[in-house]
Amino acid sequence: MEALRWQGNALCLLDQTLLPARVKWNTYRDYRPVVEDIRRLAVRGAPLIGVAAAYAYALAGLEFHGREDFVLRMDEAKTALWNSRPTAVNLFWALERMEAKRRAVGDDPAALIGEAEDIRRENVAMNEAIGAFGAEVVKAGSRILTHCNAGALATDGIGTALGVIRAAHAQGKVEMVYADETRPLLQGSRLTAYELAADGIPVTVIADNMAASLMGLGKIDLAVVGCDRMAANGDFANKIGTYSVAVNCRYHGVPFYVALPTSSIDMGLADGTGIPIEQRDGRELSFLGETQTAPLEAAVYNPAFDVTPNGLVTGIITEKGVLYPPFSTALAALFPG
Repeated sequence: MEALRWQGNALCLLDQTLLPARVKWNTYRDYRPVVEDIRRLAVRGAPLIGVAAAYAYALAGLEFHGREDFVLRMDEAKTALWNSRPTAVNLFWALERMEAKRRAVGDDPAALIGEAEDIRRENVAMNEAIGAFGAEVVKAGSRILTHCNAGALATDGIGTALGVIRAAHAQGKVEMVYADETRPLLQGSRLTAYELAADGIPVTVIADNMAASLMGLGKIDLAVVGCDRMAANGDFANKIGTYSVAVNCRYHGVPFYVALPTSSIDMGLADGTGIPIEQRDGRELSFLGETQTAPLEAAVYNPAFDVTPNGLVTGIITEKGVLYPPFSTALAALFPG
């Protein structure tokens, strides 16, 4: 399943706000609408945002090629993309890498496109490795819970959390995947279930508030989720509701894993208190489409993410292997020097 294409010096992105009812690809030759589509979640998921931003920066390189103010305009493009969303660290990682390439090669759009393509290839390879390592922790006949969408639609590869599930399913280990619907924007029911059903992987959609009851009935064997940013101690931000999944897993003795590429690890943050949490428009929660679900007079609190403390995490699945506590030591070993 694809979410991004590069064709004829144009970036093509699948509009994820319309899934699963409608499949629509948008084509961009200008970086500016990419900024807006990242902001409105037409393109989403930390790794995919990073790849899309890299190609958008390359689009800016094509637009401003040959201009005297090339560097100024490229800085403006980077700033606009940088400010599109605050939590997913892959966005900033990819833009810094693209800017470093631009500083090295100067006004060379082909080199910028090549760098974006390298980022994409490396991302796909990281997903494959995450899936392979993660499948090792999945036992035969597992019933797996996941929250939000950390699959091809979020990563441009096989996925992080869903990469683990896909690899485990290929080994015949997956009995059922339970996909939390993931309120308020339903990325679990709209996107995760869509991906898994398309791949023939058994999937059951549940409301977010049903997960604990399934655990109490002994119907969940492990949970695996994705990550938008992880601090140096293993605290991590993921879609709102992830913290609740982790707490419920701890109470019921269900292993809880987080799957992510090392590009999602922010070693500059000591712990999760430093992770910026995006606040979304309250209308996302008080309306379902055009149907009003809350009184307009009521205040709405709508953070896009929450932070799960590392003490609730069984293991961290990366492209370099599965890490276990103490996470501060294990993560530091991934970034020597």
